[in-house]
Amino acid sequence: MQSFRPEPVSGRVYTTRRIVRSTDVVPSGRLRLDALARYLQTAAEDDLADSGLSEPVVWLVRRCELRIRALPAMGERLKIATFCSGTGPRWAERTTTVSAPGGAPLVQASAVWAAVSVADGGPVPLSADFLIAYGESAGGRVVSARLSHPRPATEHDGNGVGIASPLTAWPLRSVDFDTAGHVNNAVHWAVVEDELAAGNWVPSVAEVEYHRAIVPGCTPQVVTDRREGETVLWLQADGRLLASARLSQ
Repeated sequence: MQSFRPEPVSGRVYTTRRIVRSTDVVPSGRLRLDALARYLQTAAEDDLADSGLSEPVVWLVRRCELRIRALPAMGERLKIATFCSGTGPRWAERTTTVSAPGGAPLVQASAVWAAVSVADGGPVPLSADFLIAYGESAGGRVVSARLSHPRPATEHDGNGVGIASPLTAWPLRSVDFDTAGHVNNAVHWAVVEDELAAGNWVPSVAEVEYHRAIVPGCTPQVVTDRREGETVLWLQADGRLLASARLSQ
């Protein structure tokens, strides 16, 4: 069973509720991971609004890890509790636990969000007001924003010439873009759902790392590496890595 981080003994913990709707599930009725990612993002936004913190800062997710004991089904009423679980110079980690009506934790997400300026998009340090609101729950824990997934491997022919791994087109839709003008982070989890549907399975750990924003005009492609007990997916375009996902059974 996956080990979940407990809530802090002191500091801010924001709690909300959610019902799994028919638009959030796969045909079998279990919650989709892209819908879950939207639940997490909404809880984070509601927490920030409820805290009263108002700064000219946009938070961009760098990576997100899901530890999955079970995924809820359509109609279930969920409790979602979220708190700041660590900080860095210009980023913070948010831990969010999704629990069943009886209180059993089902999924826990750990996401690192980077603070960037609304004015110019550059990284900005965490403010004193942010640390007043969220520093106590973090408890002095320092986290890194470093990305760790491997790069896509290449094969070679007999002459030692690199051959690109097989690519699958991943067309974008107009509804995939948010107010920042790029593909919302929750949409990337749809690539993971395509992979899960193909193999009819659910991972115990699922991670997505975000390397570059996907903007209008981009033509992403998916590279897949399936191994025993683990699958890695990469989204890339024009030879540049956009995002990656690692799924463990």
